[in-house]
Amino acid sequence: MMDLFSAIEEPEREELKALRKELEEANYKYYVLNMPTLSDREFDEKMHRLQTLEAQFPDMFDPKSPTQHVGSDLGKKGFEQVKHKYPMLSLANSYSREEIEDWVRKLPSGVEIVCELKYDGLSISLWYEHGVLVRALTRGDGQQGDDVIANIKTIPSIPWRIERDDIPEFFELRGEVLLPWERFEALNKEREEQEEPLFANPRNAASGTLKLQDPKEVARRGLTAYLYYMLGENLPGKTHYERLQTAKEWGFHISDAIKVCHSVDEVMAYIAYWDTERKNLPVATDGIVLKVNNLAQQEELGYTAKTPRWAIAYKFPAEKQLTLLKEITYQVGRTGVVTPVANLEPVQLSGTVVQRATLHNEDFIRSLDIRPGDMVWVEKGGEIIPKIVGRADREETSDPRIPRTPSFPSCCPECGTPLVRVDGEAAWRCPNETGCPPQIKGKIEHFVSRKAMDIEGLGEETIDLLYQKGLLHNIADIYSLRQADIAAQERLGDKSAQNILDGIEASKKVPWARVLFALGIRMVGETTAKKIARVYNTIDSLQWATAEQLCAIEDVGPQIAENIVKYFEDIRNLEILDRLRQAGLQMEGEAAAEPASDKLAGMSIVISGTFSLHSRDEYKAMIEAHGGKNVGSVSKKTSFILAGENMGPEKLKKAEALGIRLMSEEEFLEMIK
Repeated sequence: MMDLFSAIEEPEREELKALRKELEEANYKYYVLNMPTLSDREFDEKMHRLQTLEAQFPDMFDPKSPTQHVGSDLGKKGFEQVKHKYPMLSLANSYSREEIEDWVRKLPSGVEIVCELKYDGLSISLWYEHGVLVRALTRGDGQQGDDVIANIKTIPSIPWRIERDDIPEFFELRGEVLLPWERFEALNKEREEQEEPLFANPRNAASGTLKLQDPKEVARRGLTAYLYYMLGENLPGKTHYERLQTAKEWGFHISDAIKVCHSVDEVMAYIAYWDTERKNLPVATDGIVLKVNNLAQQEELGYTAKTPRWAIAYKFPAEKQLTLLKEITYQVGRTGVVTPVANLEPVQLSGTVVQRATLHNEDFIRSLDIRPGDMVWVEKGGEIIPKIVGRADREETSDPRIPRTPSFPSCCPECGTPLVRVDGEAAWRCPNETGCPPQIKGKIEHFVSRKAMDIEGLGEETIDLLYQKGLLHNIADIYSLRQADIAAQERLGDKSAQNILDGIEASKKVPWARVLFALGIRMVGETTAKKIARVYNTIDSLQWATAEQLCAIEDVGPQIAENIVKYFEDIRNLEILDRLRQAGLQMEGEAAAEPASDKLAGMSIVISGTFSLHSRDEYKAMIEAHGGKNVGSVSKKTSFILAGENMGPEKLKKAEALGIRLMSEEEFLEMIK
């Protein structure tokens, strides 16, 4: 009999294991990679199922299960990790009036409930001592977080110092870091022009921005913040609402939308109002947060392992509409990637008319099994980018004109070149870089763009016109343009031609880092180009760098390194670079500083882990200044590893196997003193 029961239970035990793995991966992609794979509702449903199975099989309890901890956004890029003074937990989610009523029934009778907008950003904990901001911690794993104070100080709505006599010695404010819709749209437009992956929503963009190593870039992107909870000892006020009003008086950015409610009907009226009105807000919201107002009652209600019992979130349903998929077309980008696009019957969604949506790649089309003529679900919800999330059931058809699944083109829709599948990606690419019109024009458009060479007058239409007339075939041709040739073109003239030539001449003073970015090497974005240019001061030194040497640069992985090496292996690129050099472009940066010493001469050093005394970039600069060489991987040639906390397990394992010394920050600084 026991064997029979075991056989019956086995599928459910396997389901439990599979759910744990799936939810851990979803947490990692959401919090760390900023690439969500499940909607909030899908995640919650799977989590609820996992909780049910764990209750059914108590012998399979695991303290590392996703049911026992919140997702973690802890980084591995040089931020100091600090223990929270108070655990930073997540909230339980609800999706209906019935769930809200059930939560309220469990509260003390007559309780006041504070309703607030649930901002869709990155959670932050701000520590103030004697009125001065001293820490800014992400949620992390709920017990400790990354200190991102340098980046937080770039946000104008967060004060560095509070000049008042009535503030406590220490207090903590928690809130949400956000990227406003306007800034989000501008950032994604930039990334689209550079053919970088678009952020799915402002939350992902805010999270990715806050984890950047360059505070100047963080400041440029324009983050903001709303604060919603105060913690500490001997704080003013006996209710949550009173404390938030006090924080507002102290100069903190507190929402005006907060309301104290006394019944479920008042709560639901608040939800109904903001479900519509939130679309007029400058930042993203995805629900309402309900909190018990009385702080003593909060303390009495306490916490579960993951959530406070005195608070709950109501999630707005994602807005989606059913519409006709009329046609699938294919676009070729600057780097040759072919992207399928859904052309839709126009449909109203979140205040805008949607007619097109990306279908990402061939695998996405096949996974949804969609074809022209289908009725498809288009969703925005918290996303500003329309996306197809499914299709309606359809009757089987014998119409031979509509294939079961549309076949992805085998040749480039623009130039007819056979497409190639990109290794490790789900994309098809046209390899005809020098003969495919969209790629040629796209590279020129990128080269002249504001963040690259910044050549005014050469917009998309003008580039297309000059290309059609045979005057532009690559970026080097820009510097061979003559006024008479430009002025002779339709819609142009002597004045426009002179403005273009003035812009071309001015571009010769653009610094080396921007020239490198302008070349359009695949995956080398603006920030990455700056980091590469700091290490490789000239185009010549970069040309002869190996992939391993390039991987030692912050944020340069194997794929980027391989793309750089391949770029310089192509004789056509070398010819273009020679013409650009002859035209007078800046192919080198400022002269490197004189070495501080030769104490590390001949040494190959690997940096791994997180550090508290200096950043990774600072340590790399020190190694180079004292004659050493930064390398990205551990080998027999590695002299030692500068090891911080949370060192990569694979590097540690390899170092132990090869007997390579691990050196602490203190030992290293003493060594180069």
